[in-house]
Amino acid sequence: MSAEASPRYTNIAIALHWAMAALLLFMIWLGWNMDDNEVRYQLHKSIGITILFLALARLAWRFANPPPPLPEGMPAYEKTASHAVHIAFYVLMIGIPLGGWFMVSVSPFQVSTVLFGQVSWPHLPFTDGLIGKELYEFVANIHGKGAWVIIVLLALHVAGAIKHELAAEDGVLKRMIPGLFGKTSPPLLPARGALFAFGGSLLLFAAIAAVPLIGAGGAKPAPASAPVELAGNWDVDYSQSEITFSGQHEGNAFNGVFGSWTADITFDPDALADAKVHAVVDTRTAKTGTKLYDDSLKSKEWFNVAEFPEATVDLSDFRSVGAGYTATATLTLKGVPVSVPLNFTLDIAGDTATLDATAEFSRKALNLGQSSDPGASWVADAVAVNVTGQAKRKR
Repeated sequence: MSAEASPRYTNIAIALHWAMAALLLFMIWLGWNMDDNEVRYQLHKSIGITILFLALARLAWRFANPPPPLPEGMPAYEKTASHAVHIAFYVLMIGIPLGGWFMVSVSPFQVSTVLFGQVSWPHLPFTDGLIGKELYEFVANIHGKGAWVIIVLLALHVAGAIKHELAAEDGVLKRMIPGLFGKTSPPLLPARGALFAFGGSLLLFAAIAAVPLIGAGGAKPAPASAPVELAGNWDVDYSQSEITFSGQHEGNAFNGVFGSWTADITFDPDALADAKVHAVVDTRTAKTGTKLYDDSLKSKEWFNVAEFPEATVDLSDFRSVGAGYTATATLTLKGVPVSVPLNFTLDIAGDTATLDATAEFSRKALNLGQSSDPGASWVADAVAVNVTGQAKRKR
């Protein structure tokens, strides 16, 4: 593709220049003001990926639409310095976001990335074996230093533009600010390569963003659980029943629900010693209404749905307590059983039973989030599980 240099920057080049300048300045501020703030941390990652793909599009656009030549009176060493600054900018605008992406991928915290709260973004491939504190801290240090290099380059870029605008009759600054050429503005050459620049960047973005969707769509069905010999005498009405969970993240309450589960129930108020319940929960169906939470729950340090798509719950040791009942709930999650008391009320009217049960689990005991938040600084250790619903007596 051959292209002739235009006498001034195209409107798209101008728009990209100022948009990316604003994003870079905001990113620098955000990087210094996002400690202990998950929202800003996710925004930092979102804008970083945006800068990466805008930089790729801008580079392709520059290739298809070469920028106007530097002023003829500019000394050769200044032209060389100007070109070097531009090359460094492109290297950093692509390299720093890639470094941030790599840093997140090898972080021992393994926090999920959701771009602008909507698009699940995968970790870089082939980084599972590189996850570790030392590498993460090394990359984080370089990533932080890159911000200072960007600041220095911005200062040089602005100073150079102002200097040449004041010193040269055909200064460069007005070519990047719409309208400053006035009536004597030279005509623009026809712009070209929009599909090449923006279509290619969008296609690459879409292909990477599709990776989590392909992984979810290609997930194998949950393996059948070991059969449980339980001659239940109740049929759960799943349309009227649900298993929910709740807790706190950064001091704010969150709630979730499991979309798919089954339960076999044997229960008679007059024969509590024989009462048993066995439930199987598909952990892949956990939904909270917040995509970041949903993606995080599927990850290895939380439910680890890739290896353990199911959890089981067994109730035993039923006793009558006041107006209700209590039982021992044994939750087996990621192959590890944890037992806690479960308190519930049960209203039996004819052949219909209405249940309301509550149990509280410890994240630490369940080994949930113990890499990223072992001290419960972000997510409270206590997680409440509530079961409500109806069942019909078998005939």
